[in-house]
Amino acid sequence: MLRYRIITAVWGLPLIIAAVWFDQPLPWFTLLVAAWAAVAAYEFYRLGAAAQHPGLPWAGVVLTLAFVASADARVQSLVSPGLDPAAAALLLLAAATVLPLIWLLRGKDKSGAFNRWAWTLAGIAYIGGLSSFLVATRGLADGRNWVFFTLLTTFASDTAAYFYGRALGRHKLAPAISPGKTWEGAGAGLVGAMAASLIFLPETYFGATNALRLPLSYWAAPLLGLLVSLFGQLGDLVESLFKRNMGAKDSGRLLPGHGGALDRIDSVVFAGVVVYYYVIWAIR
Repeated sequence: MLRYRIITAVWGLPLIIAAVWFDQPLPWFTLLVAAWAAVAAYEFYRLGAAAQHPGLPWAGVVLTLAFVASADARVQSLVSPGLDPAAAALLLLAAATVLPLIWLLRGKDKSGAFNRWAWTLAGIAYIGGLSSFLVATRGLADGRNWVFFTLLTTFASDTAAYFYGRALGRHKLAPAISPGKTWEGAGAGLVGAMAASLIFLPETYFGATNALRLPLSYWAAPLLGLLVSLFGQLGDLVESLFKRNMGAKDSGRLLPGHGGALDRIDSVVFAGVVVYYYVIWAIR
C-alpha cells in the first residue's frame, strides 16, 4: 500500500505543480480542479446510489463543473460578460436548486423525489461549491503561492499524521468514524502543516529571493498552517463519515494506494476555504 501511495504521488505532484504554476494565460489549474471535481462528484453519487440514496448524477456533475468554472474570472467573462460576480453566483445557486427539481417532476415514480433532490444538491454544494474556492484563490493577488500554501500545508499535515499515527498512535481520535486515526497522528499533522508554512515566509535564502514568498509574519504563517491542518482533518473526518454511512471504505480506485478522487479532495477543499477567507479578510 505504501509503495502505491508513493508511486501515485511521484506522477501526481508534478502535474498539480505544473497546472498551478502555468495557469496564466490558459486556465490549466481550473481545468484540473474541474476534472477532479467531476470525478469526485461521480463517485459521490455512485456511493449514494449503492446506499439507497440515488441522486441525479448527470445534474450533479454538470452543476459541479459550473460552480468550479464560475470561480475563474476568465471563464465568467466569456460566459456572462458584464454580469456582476455576485449576481452570477446567485444565478448559479438558483439553477442548482431549481433545475433538479424541475427534472424530478417529469418522472413517473414520485416517491423519494425529495431525497433525490437533497442528495443531488448536497453533492453540488460539497464538491462543486467547496472546490470553487481553490480556483478563486488562484485568481487572487499572489494566488499561485496561496494555492501552493494550501496544497503543501495540507499534504504535509496528511503525511505527518499518516506516518506518525501509524508508528506511535495509541489513542483513537474518532473510532466510530475512522478507526485508523489517532490523536497522536492528528497532533503530528498540526505540527507538519505549521512547519511547512514557514517555507512561504518572505525571506531571502543564500542571497536569493524566495519564489514562494507570501506576506506572512513568523506568527501568522504557522497559525494559518495550523488552521489549514485543523480544518483539513475535519474535512477528512466528514468524508469518512459519509463513506461509513454508505458502507464503503474508499470512494473509488482511481489512485492506487489513495482510493478515489473524493478521498484526495476531502481535506484540500476545507483547507481552501480557510486560506481564501484569510487572504480576503487579513491580507487585503
